[in-house]
Order: sequence, then structure tokens, then C-alpha cells
Amino acid sequence: MSVKHAISRGLELGRSALQLGLLKSGGRFAAKLRADRLRVAPSSRAVQPQAFLPSRYRYYRTSLKGLAARLQSAGFGRRLGGGSPRNRAAFWAFGLGVGLIEQQLDDDRRSAATCDEIQAVFRKKKIQSSFKPCTSGYKLQDYIIGNQIGKGSNAAVYEAAAQLAPQKCSPPQLGEEEGETAPTLRTFPMAIKMMWNIGAGSSSEAIFKAMSQELVPAGPLALKREEEEITLDGYFGVLPKRVSAHPNVIRVSRAFTADVPLLPGAQEEYPDVLPARLNPAGLGNNRTLFLVMKNYPCTLRQYLKVSTPGHRQGSLMVLQLLEGVDHLCRQGVAHRDLKSDNVLLEFDSDGCPRLVITDFGCCLAQGDSDLRLPFNSTYVDKGGNASLMAPEVATAVPGRGVVIDYSKADAWAVGAISYEIFGQPNPFYRAVGLQSESFQEKQLPPLPSGVPADVQLVIRFLLRRNPSKRPSARVAANMLHLSLWGRKALVNQDSVGMRKLADWLLCQSAVVLLKGCGGPSGNKVEAELQRSFLSNLDLEDLRTAAGFLLYGRAQRQTCILSA
Repeated sequence: MSVKHAISRGLELGRSALQLGLLKSGGRFAAKLRADRLRVAPSSRAVQPQAFLPSRYRYYRTSLKGLAARLQSAGFGRRLGGGSPRNRAAFWAFGLGVGLIEQQLDDDRRSAATCDEIQAVFRKKKIQSSFKPCTSGYKLQDYIIGNQIGKGSNAAVYEAAAQLAPQKCSPPQLGEEEGETAPTLRTFPMAIKMMWNIGAGSSSEAIFKAMSQELVPAGPLALKREEEEITLDGYFGVLPKRVSAHPNVIRVSRAFTADVPLLPGAQEEYPDVLPARLNPAGLGNNRTLFLVMKNYPCTLRQYLKVSTPGHRQGSLMVLQLLEGVDHLCRQGVAHRDLKSDNVLLEFDSDGCPRLVITDFGCCLAQGDSDLRLPFNSTYVDKGGNASLMAPEVATAVPGRGVVIDYSKADAWAVGAISYEIFGQPNPFYRAVGLQSESFQEKQLPPLPSGVPADVQLVIRFLLRRNPSKRPSARVAANMLHLSLWGRKALVNQDSVGMRKLADWLLCQSAVVLLKGCGGPSGNKVEAELQRSFLSNLDLEDLRTAAGFLLYGRAQRQTCILSA
């Protein structure tokens, strides 16, 4: 019995010791092996472990199997040289335990290669712009402006239509619209946002420099070439970041400066920001920035006032916000003013809401920004919407060497907005009374019982005070993807579970590719979300998302059993 126990103990020690050194950072292995591709036939070259083995093992130049063989050989050598049976058995079993993880490393390589192949396929598919290519639309006179459809703290938004010959430029092609707003959208398919210019001066250079954050979602043809050069000169050769197209991020199709006109409702709605030539008491400058974009039926807040989405629709809406936030984070942009007023909404051909993040006036998007902002003075702007500031932002105190990390701040705001999506008051607005600076996680109100358990879990994780324990937008989005479409594939995190997950990813890719081939389903929200998920596949992020889900489910099961 003692020898049998020694073998069992040696197997356990051999596996756990090497897993501690080799597999604790399994995702990092995959990142280093990302250049590898899945091969149909076995490679003729031996796998070189020196790229991922700890330094003390790198002198074994064959593989983990070679290391295991040497340890086992040494164990048999000790048998001949003496020593107790228990020690010989333990040493031999330790070598056997090393060999057992070779297959797991192979599975990691294959899973990483599968993710890379799928990601490469779906990243080739570009997001189509709402506007067809044209050479006009850079003057206010090119548009017919209708009624005001929105107003914020620094701009007013008007419905608009192109006043151009159809041969030169056509308006954006919208999907099928339902409801009373459809006729208006067909007449005015565009929206023009007129910024209020109080202190930026009236030169184009000064305006572009002061309002450059509004250009973050601008397309490649949004500015005329000479105006693009102005923005470059204004920033001394450093161009502010621009994000690429994404279904859940607004796209600015045209941006230009022009004289401020007297638009409908201006004298009643915002007389103080008009220039003196339109209102003698006005404080505004003569010229300002205009942004042209697609016209959407309503904001998320307006929609939620009159409608309560179903639980699956609500889950898809939260997922869209996470996908949009992840897209911004990947390109080094933090929105910093995420709220239901700054999310626009339309409907796909199935009537499912499609959400679009807009209003980038408070975003962090400097050319050299890595989502970390030095906070050495009270004059540094922490962003807008104090109610939905993440705890690490709201509690930051200026000082020497202090830096605010915004990499998970927008994801926290999505967690708070999720309450509104599922028909509850936002817990961080005054009606409920929680403050992000001081709230405790146990004070968060419960979500409706009908909300899927995994979705409730994601929202709870997003609202964690400690950002190191909070999932990123990408990981949280992956959790919802796995919950919505991959529940059968998500069994556990061992090698068998990862193989099942890789097989599910391949099947999911085939289904999405077939659905997206020219059919009407290509315009549906669910298809867009699945394509976004597959184009951002990462083995480490996927494994982390599975770990969060499994941990949360285990905790939930423990609570049920204890109750």
C-alpha cells in the first residue's frame, strides 16, 4: 500500500508542480505560440520547449516527453543503485506526471491555432459604411435641415437630408424600419450635430483642435484633405486617434466647419450659445463644427421609457454595449460618458434593438494614450457623468505620480446601465441613492428573477469595486456569448472541455458564414454579434470568461445547497 500511495502521490506532485510552473500562465503560452497554425499532418520537426519552459528546464531540448523519460530513467537508475522502494516509486511517478501534461500543451496549441484561424477569417470582413462614396457633402448648404431631434450640454442635433444630385451622392441605405418614425427617417435619413462654440474661436484650426474628440468616430473621408492637414498642424503632427467602423459605435460620415445658422428652436432652446449676430446677448462664436451621421429613431433612454425588452433581447442589448466598449478599448479609446442618453437605437429586420454608442465629447483618445491618465492636478478632467464613474475613477485623488486607469471604467458603466435595460432604476442615480465612491457590492439591488442567471452573474462581476477582480469588456462579452450560444460546449476548463469548445467554435463559424452569405439574416443583430465575437477570438480571454462563469455557477450552486 505504501508503494501504491507513493506512485499516486508522485503522479499528483509531478503534474501539479509542472502545472504551477508551466500551465498557470497557459494563456501566455498560447500568445507566444500564436504564429503557429494547425497542421493536417504531424510536423517532422520536434517541438522545442525552450520557448515556454522555465529556465531551469531549458537544457532539455526535446520535449516534455523527453524530460519525463529522463526522470523515469533516473528513477530506474536509482533502483539499481539502492534506495527505498517508496523513494524510487515517487521519483519514477514524478517523471510520469511530467509526461501527462504533454497532451494538454498540444491541446492548448491546437486551440490557440483554431482561434487564430477563425479570427483571421472574420477580421477580413469589413464593416460597410452607411454612406456610399461621394466627393461632396462638406458644406452646410449641401443638406436640407429639418426639426431638432436632440439636445445635450454642448450640441444640438437636427434631422437632415442630402441636397445633392443622385448621381453624385446618395443618402445612406437604412434597414427596414417599423413604427411611426419610419416615414420621418425615410425623408431625413441623416442627422447633423451642431457643436456649441463658446471659447474655441472662429478659425477652422482652432475649432478642430478644441473639438478633436468629436472626430474619434469619423470615417476616413469625413474631412476634406485640407481640413485633415489643419488638424495635423493644430496638433503639431500628432493626429488624435480614430476608431474603425463597428456596428455598435456611431460613424461620423462628414465633419466640417461653417457659420452658425439660425436653426428651428434655436432662440428658444439655446439662445445663450448663439453668436452675437443672431442674438445680441449670445456668447457663441460665428463658426462651429458640424458632424453628419446616420439618423436613429431614438435614444436608449427614450426607448426604455415606453418599452421593456424581453430577457433575451435585454441580454443581447447588454452584449452589444460590451462589444462596442471592447472595440473602443482595443483602439485605445475610453468613452468616459457612457449613459443611456448617449446610446442610440434602431431595429433590425426582426425587430431586435440595435444599439450604437455615440457622443465622444468627453472621451480619452490622445494619440499616445494607453487608457491611463496622469492625475496630478484637480484641473485634469476625469470625464463626464459623475453618477456612472467607475469607483477607481470617482475615488482618485490628484497627486504626484497618480494615474487613473480607464481600461475597465466603461465596462463598469455598462453594468449600471444594465439595470435600466431590465426595467429597474439605475442604482447609481439619485432615486436609488448609491454612490460609486462608497457603495458596497452587497448593497446592489436584485435584478428581476426572470433575468438569466448567467446574465445576472455578468452584471454583478462588472459592478465589482476592485478593477483587478472585474472582467474586461471583452471577457464579459465572451461570458455572454458562451451563455447564449455555447452552454453545451462549456463543461469545464480541462483539456477535454477546451477541445469541445474548439469544436463548437468551428461549428459556430460555419453557421455564421453560411447565414451571412447575402441572406436577409446578415443584417440581424444576433448575426452581427456572433461575427464580432469570432473576429475577436483569443484563447486566454475565452478561458478567463469560462473560468468566471464556472466560478459563478459553483458559488450559486453552493448557495442553493446551503439554503
